[in-house]
Amino acid sequence: MKYCYGVDIGGTTVKMGLFEENGNILDKWEIVTRVEDEGKEILPDIAVSILEKTKERGLEKTDIIGIGVGVPAPVTADGIVNGSANLGWTYKEVKRELEELTGITSVIGNDANVAALGEMWKGGGAGQKNMVMITLGTGVGGGVIINGKVITGEHGAGGEVGHLCVNYDEPDTCGCGNHGCLEQYASATGIVRLAKKRLEWDTRETALKKESVTAKDVFDAVKAGDTVAIDVAEEFGKYLASGLVNLAVIADPAVIVIGGGVSKAGEILIPFIEKPYREKAFFANRKIEFKLATLGNDAGICGSAKMMLDA
Repeated sequence: MKYCYGVDIGGTTVKMGLFEENGNILDKWEIVTRVEDEGKEILPDIAVSILEKTKERGLEKTDIIGIGVGVPAPVTADGIVNGSANLGWTYKEVKRELEELTGITSVIGNDANVAALGEMWKGGGAGQKNMVMITLGTGVGGGVIINGKVITGEHGAGGEVGHLCVNYDEPDTCGCGNHGCLEQYASATGIVRLAKKRLEWDTRETALKKESVTAKDVFDAVKAGDTVAIDVAEEFGKYLASGLVNLAVIADPAVIVIGGGVSKAGEILIPFIEKPYREKAFFANRKIEFKLATLGNDAGICGSAKMMLDA
């Protein structure tokens, strides 16, 4: 039996898993992401943890197929990151460094792309080869999979769906510096922004009229039948559907999987996206299925392992 490691590097913790080559998870754990000093200890910490786990399990390096790693940044085909705000990295040869530290073959990918692979392998997109995953968290990430392969593109930015332009008249600036990005409307912070803007002029009674509002508050209020919250959810859905309609004519997925913190609202989320999507979609793309992600925090480690096994 051969084994591999799946690693998901986040801004707070690094999640890790040890997998059998058939995909069975043997162990999972996490360590703190040390981002100080431009994140110089992140890869050494990962290497130490993996080598310790290998020894603890009574395995040899020759038993390990390799290490798959998801990173919160665009990643080039040769495993180089040209900057990651969350990790403090500027230029980082992740593949080379990790291989030198561990003596084990490594494959590096963008974290959202890797999570999409995980959901295709073991989650909401299981059994499909053509899939789009949208992660709605603090920002909007995504992964596009065609014929079982993640689309990374020339600059490692394939699948950066959060920066599809869905409003050319938006005066406010996105975190990326552009205006009108999907992330400004469909992320957790984007939903809060839509709610606040509506509350500036909407005089109806609503549970959202309070000191601080979260995306969870919006969907909790939707479940309670709050008409203002329902209008906010409809606005969110229209923007997200607008981006997905454009994505679908390029990728033509069988399924669109919705993940990230916002997806924890549950099935109530789907109709707000599906209805405007079906109204605007090209006829050949109208029957695409919408599903919620099912792997939660394990999507990253599962996808990283799958990326390594497929390499």
